[in-house]
Amino acid sequence: MRTTVRAAKRHVRIASLLIGMTFVLPLSGQPAATLPRSTPEAQGVSSTGLLRFLEAVDQSDHELHSVMVLRHGQVIAEGWWHPYRADLPHTLYSTSKSFTATAVGFAVSEKRITVDDKVVTFFPDDLPDTVSPNLSELRIRDLLTMSVGHDKDPTGPVSSQEHWIKAFLATPIVHKPGTQFVYNSVATYMLSAIVQKVTGDTVLDYLTPRLFAPLGIEGVDWETDPQGINTGGWGLRLKTEDMAKFGQLFLQKGMWQGKQILPAAWIAEATSLKIIQNPDATESQKASNDWLQGYCYQMWRCRHNAYRADGAYGQYIIVMPDQDAVIAITAETNDMQSELNLVWTHLLPAMEPGPLPANRDTLRRLRNRLASLKLPLAAGGTLPKEARLSGKTFELEANEQGVTQMSLAFENDLCQLTLRTDTGDYLLGFGRGQWHEGETQRLGPYLVSRARNNRAGLPPFKVAGAFAWTGEDTLSLTLRYIESPHTETMRCSFDGDQVRAACEDLFHRGDNKIVLNGRVQ
Repeated sequence: MRTTVRAAKRHVRIASLLIGMTFVLPLSGQPAATLPRSTPEAQGVSSTGLLRFLEAVDQSDHELHSVMVLRHGQVIAEGWWHPYRADLPHTLYSTSKSFTATAVGFAVSEKRITVDDKVVTFFPDDLPDTVSPNLSELRIRDLLTMSVGHDKDPTGPVSSQEHWIKAFLATPIVHKPGTQFVYNSVATYMLSAIVQKVTGDTVLDYLTPRLFAPLGIEGVDWETDPQGINTGGWGLRLKTEDMAKFGQLFLQKGMWQGKQILPAAWIAEATSLKIIQNPDATESQKASNDWLQGYCYQMWRCRHNAYRADGAYGQYIIVMPDQDAVIAITAETNDMQSELNLVWTHLLPAMEPGPLPANRDTLRRLRNRLASLKLPLAAGGTLPKEARLSGKTFELEANEQGVTQMSLAFENDLCQLTLRTDTGDYLLGFGRGQWHEGETQRLGPYLVSRARNNRAGLPPFKVAGAFAWTGEDTLSLTLRYIESPHTETMRCSFDGDQVRAACEDLFHRGDNKIVLNGRVQ
């Protein structure tokens, strides 16, 4: 009898625990979760505050692709704006830099290098004929803190060369290293080159057993230069949850599942202020600007005693030690400060010191909202013109995209666009009123598209396309590269046997858009 009572009490305790837990089933196409999940209120976060954040995103000019919020090591909110998905990686741009610096941290902990080692000692065969005093004094530390001494960022000129190391070392260093901050993506590339020089492995291969495998991060790829060195300052692609894991590792001072993956001393060193970006900034400017809080080792200090890895157009891993929280975001935005302000305005105040009372109705609304996130589609009907255009080929005038022909084919609710260039034919699919997913080898918009070896060796790019007639003679084609921040829109205007296609993306818009003119073959 006593045994039966004890068993009953044990079952009651287990049932009570289960009631307080949230089981999140993987969404369609989503890999099984590896980070633990919980409810917001159980971890001291208001579901109302999370809803307000999502509503503020809707009302802003920002296009978010994903968000994941961790509190006390638990995922309490996660969402992807369709057609972006949890199982797809996302181009991180300069968030890659924090991973390169972490590779340096591992190499330091293994006593392969120190941050005070001179850069010239690693590349004796690549030095210019005359080594300036500033170049001879350049340290790994100066690369880590973006204080090389260049007058301006040399990334464009260096990465357009065949041999990036030689081009970097030949770039004049006009200021004493360590004294002035100038953002410098090829400085991070040099860190990648140093790690490969001393270990014999690319940064990607070097990090795989030390960082990616222990954290359960799979399917990673990273661009390389023409010599096979990972670009370091950009080019890494990870899933949103992988980004969150990296932030959580730093929040836990390098500890992961009871094992010290990365020395806590390196975490402290890498995330503390090393140099001020603008020493002349006023206190008023600093109070409202997260780019004036100081730079660390390939990370930025934030307001509210936080720090972050960040990449162009809104890729963030925000670590908030005071709140024991991590926030990962992927996006395409031109105003990254305003994007951060949404976090400080809505997510930060939603975090309380202890658990909050359960709020089932609001939690249900939050879950429904997160499950239904989607980016808007252009509206438009079916036009008889589709049948007349289907199968026609337009010969195009010379243009900067190198497209010589385009043709259209309509069948049911699918529009297929074929673009012919000197590198081949590219077939792209677009759904009517829905995203049609596919793959292409065609290179989409990219900030560092002029770099030598640009995206060479990467697998076909996953895309999602949608079309709509926005006028009697105007066809709008939207193509999202759903493993990157970027989108292309082509607005085709037809007049008899002529076509004018205005192509826009983040880098070509307004008066700078690319226009393709042609007529039926």
